[in-house]
Amino acid sequence: MAASASGDKAADDSLYPIAVLIDELKNEDIQLRLNSIKKLSTIALALGEERTRTELLPFLTESIYDEDEVLLALAEQLGNFIPLVGGPEYAMYLIPPLESLATVEETVVREKAVDSLRTVAGQHSAQDLEVHLVPTLQRLVSGDWFTSRTSACGLFSVCYPRVSAAVKAELRNNFRTLCQDETPMVRRAAAGKLGEFAKVVEIEYLKSDLITMFVQMAQDEQDSVRLLAVEACVSIAQLLPQDEVELNVMPTLRQCVNDNSWRVRYMVAEKLTELQKAVGQEITKNDLVSAFQFLLKDSEAEVRASAATKVTEFCSNLDKACQEQIIMTSILPCVKELVADPNQHVKSALASVIMGLSPIVGRNNTIEHLLPLFLVQLKDEWPEVRLNIISTLDCINDVIGIQQLSQSLLPAIVELAEDTKWRVRLAIIEYMPLLAGQLGQEFFNQKLRDLCFNWLNDHVYAIREAATLNMKKIVQTFGTQWAETNIINQILVMYKNSNYLHRMTCLFCINALADVCGADIIERLFLPTIKVLSTDPVANVRFNVAKTLQKLSPFLDQAAIDEHVKPILEKLNTDTDVDVKYFASEAMVGIAAA
Repeated sequence: MAASASGDKAADDSLYPIAVLIDELKNEDIQLRLNSIKKLSTIALALGEERTRTELLPFLTESIYDEDEVLLALAEQLGNFIPLVGGPEYAMYLIPPLESLATVEETVVREKAVDSLRTVAGQHSAQDLEVHLVPTLQRLVSGDWFTSRTSACGLFSVCYPRVSAAVKAELRNNFRTLCQDETPMVRRAAAGKLGEFAKVVEIEYLKSDLITMFVQMAQDEQDSVRLLAVEACVSIAQLLPQDEVELNVMPTLRQCVNDNSWRVRYMVAEKLTELQKAVGQEITKNDLVSAFQFLLKDSEAEVRASAATKVTEFCSNLDKACQEQIIMTSILPCVKELVADPNQHVKSALASVIMGLSPIVGRNNTIEHLLPLFLVQLKDEWPEVRLNIISTLDCINDVIGIQQLSQSLLPAIVELAEDTKWRVRLAIIEYMPLLAGQLGQEFFNQKLRDLCFNWLNDHVYAIREAATLNMKKIVQTFGTQWAETNIINQILVMYKNSNYLHRMTCLFCINALADVCGADIIERLFLPTIKVLSTDPVANVRFNVAKTLQKLSPFLDQAAIDEHVKPILEKLNTDTDVDVKYFASEAMVGIAAA
């Protein structure tokens, strides 16, 4: 009897936290309700599959009048609930709460509820789908409030492939009804899902039913609906044979290219390369090239900028037989105009991709036509334009050769190395090791070495930091012998600089170069400089000495550590500055443990 009583008590104790969570679902404090919703799977596991189906889910369905944050968490949780209700054969129990969530006013809650309904639909058998989910979809379609009708649009593509022919016909009619809905938000939702629905509809119904809906959407009075029809255009074009594309899709697409709303034209520009792949080479040559020219010359800067970002990809996808001729006669004249565009965002968008044209048009065309454009952009008044060109310089090295690059672009690059905008200087620094490796030691020593030293003394810390890493990468490229002859002495002389920041830069360079220079240079050249800096009047320099010595110690043998490193650290460990003592102590412990 006593054993039985203790067993009941243990069961009560184990269920107590669950009871607390269930109580929190009803609590006035939103945070407590939210925490409980996020632990819903724990509650369901404790209740068991049957009680979850018969008690928890009905309770949740009744309580869907809460803060949006709680409802969003609930919609997300229910999508993962199928194992907790007993598996796919009981998935229909999740539909009522999700259906309610799919009708609420807040968009993100509805979208998450539809996502979860789609997940649940995927677990239904074909029979259960017709019995349980299709009626739900039809209730949403006929809902009085627009929210339910917008949610319905997202469920067609998951239901349609697995239902009978009669139900399919109903679903196509339902979708047509939504495409013609009086509320723009519903038409917008239908337009957004048209392409997805087209992929699951049989080809004959695509031609007879969905093309008509697509054409209507593309002529809608609301530009927010028309621009979504452009997205559907890509999906439909991929599904139709070429002659059908020309007949059914291209008239509508031409109309979108000339649409009065810049947002629609912007969407065409955004989707242009996807359309190009969908419609094929012949239609691209006959129609899309002229459409692309039109978009590159659009009156709205946003449209031109979007089209500009597609220049290289569009050109690379052209038919190789006529690629060069189309680029040189149709695309390049537009690109030349964009280089001098009055809008900085257009020029910046072009600068981020224009270098990619070099491999496509070849060496001679690059030198004759593209290099002058690159030079103009390297000297543009907007730093982002200059930055984007610098960041993609490596695209043309393989095409025109480093000699031509250095003759044509190097003067402009040197000028940018002293640009007033520090981000431009930073981009040049990051490109320098690559440039150094391609130009060779002699050219680097003559033209670029002094620039690298200037950056070490820059007034912006990010530049000085990048310059030290730059030195390390260049030493990796040219070797330690070159480093000792050409740069190390000039770096070490910085310890005499009156500005303590430059003395610290000297230490940072030693830190960076230690990885690539080896024990001999560290012991012979670096340690004497560090010893001098250990008596620096500025505490920041002294504690960086301690950190540097800890960094260098793995490269030194025990004798060098005992002779050079430990005496400096012991002296710093008695420093008057608390930070210096701390870092000296840390370094001594770190070296001893190594």
